[in-house]
Amino acid sequence: MSERPTRVVVADDQTVVREGIVMLLGLLPNIEVVGAAADGEEAVRLVAEQEPDVVLMDLRMPRCDGVEATRRIRAEHPNTEVVVLTTYADDDSLFPALQAGARGYLTKDAGAEEIARAVADVCSGAAGLSPQVQLRLLERLSQPPAPPALGQDGPAPGAPKPAARPELPDGLTVREAEVLALIADGLSNAEIARELFVSQATVKTHINNLFAKTAVRDRAQAVAYAFTHGIRRSL
Repeated sequence: MSERPTRVVVADDQTVVREGIVMLLGLLPNIEVVGAAADGEEAVRLVAEQEPDVVLMDLRMPRCDGVEATRRIRAEHPNTEVVVLTTYADDDSLFPALQAGARGYLTKDAGAEEIARAVADVCSGAAGLSPQVQLRLLERLSQPPAPPALGQDGPAPGAPKPAARPELPDGLTVREAEVLALIADGLSNAEIARELFVSQATVKTHINNLFAKTAVRDRAQAVAYAFTHGIRRSL
C-alpha cells in the first residue's frame, strides 16, 4: 500500500504566484494540494474544512496577514504545520512568523526540491528552514548586544566589568540555556549530547524543561526565543 500523500493548502494573495505554486506542488510525488487561499482568512477557513498536514503561507496578504493566520491555525488546528513561503527574510518578517508557530520558512526563490524537503521536515517534527534563513538566524545570534544608549545608567568609564552572569529569562538554568544556544546553532539532540558530554535522554529532559519554561512549541520557536533574549553559545 502506498504512503498517504501529504495534504497541503497554499495561501498567497497574488493569483499568478498562487497558481504557480499549486502547479509546482502538483508535480511533486506524495503531495496533494487540497485548497488554495487568497488571504489569511480564507486560509484559516480552508484549514478548518480540509484539515491539511501543511499550509504554505505567504506573509503579506489582505484581511488577515500570514503571521496572524499562522497564529490562529496553530492555536485552533495544532496538527497542521505552517511553512512560510515569502519574498521577505528580514527580521521583522522572520521572527514574528516563527513566534506565531511557523515551523518552516522559505523564500520564493526556493526550488521544488527545497519546498518538498521543508514540507517533509515539518511533518516529521523538524524545522523546515532554508539555508539562507538558518544563516540569518546564526548571524543575528552571534552579534554582540548593543551598548547602552546615551543617558542610560551604565558602568562609569574605566570601571571593571561585573563578574556576575546576567540573570537568565523565565527561570532557565545555565545548562538549559546552553542547550537552547546549541539548538539555535542547529545541532541535533545527538550532537548536543556529544558537545555537553551527556546522554541524549538528559538532553531531551533539558529540552522538555526549557520548552515548558519558555512556552515555545518547537525548535523553530526556540531559535526565535534564543535570538530575542540574546542567548548565544558563549553562555
